[in-house]
Amino acid sequence: MPARAHKIRVMIVDDHAILRAGLKMLVNAQADMEVVSEAPDGEKAVQAARETRPDVALLDLTMPRVGGMKALQEMARDCRETRVLVLTMHDDPAYLRSALAAGASGYLLKRAVDAELLAAIRAVHAGGIFVDPRLANILVHDVLVKRSTRAGPTRPVNILSDREMQVLRLVARGYSSAQIAKQIFVGVKTVETYRSRFAEKLGLRTRSDVIRFAVRMGLLTPETLESEPGCSAK
Repeated sequence: MPARAHKIRVMIVDDHAILRAGLKMLVNAQADMEVVSEAPDGEKAVQAARETRPDVALLDLTMPRVGGMKALQEMARDCRETRVLVLTMHDDPAYLRSALAAGASGYLLKRAVDAELLAAIRAVHAGGIFVDPRLANILVHDVLVKRSTRAGPTRPVNILSDREMQVLRLVARGYSSAQIAKQIFVGVKTVETYRSRFAEKLGLRTRSDVIRFAVRMGLLTPETLESEPGCSAK
């Protein structure tokens, strides 16, 4: 590679400092790559992306404060020149679909080997889409299903499980986690898990976000919301 050739400028976003350090060593060891910024959470990731304008961002999904999905949405809006490669432990197809729908250019599991990660970085930088080989068959299945049913684009709510959808509706209608737990016959901690999952998948941070999303998707109407007995619950 010529001495003055452009290197792929990489940002690493993960809340584990040891993992960031290992990824930084790997990337900087490549003749055609360099790490230009790091961040431990989604909020700082968006700020760093705006400041350093990396070519590729390696982005974890599960992080404190602002999660990766929300950061992905903001970077897709504000840093369009940055290609986002999600690097995550989540092998749930819903996370894959949600990330790609939010603007990710790639999705790779953390158990991937070094060669796969480097290939993924180069692929998304070149303008391609890279999906972990262990999950690629899911996208093929989606294409075949859409072709056979002539369906339109997948609605965002289709990435949720039935339980997550049920809990989302009840949260939007104003019910607390304790009230929801009694209605669907599960523990409060289980309800909190469902709330965390749908919030991360859809990038919803507050109950107001949940209400707006539910109304927009036709899951409930403003009139229904006003008449719900649970709308006064906190």
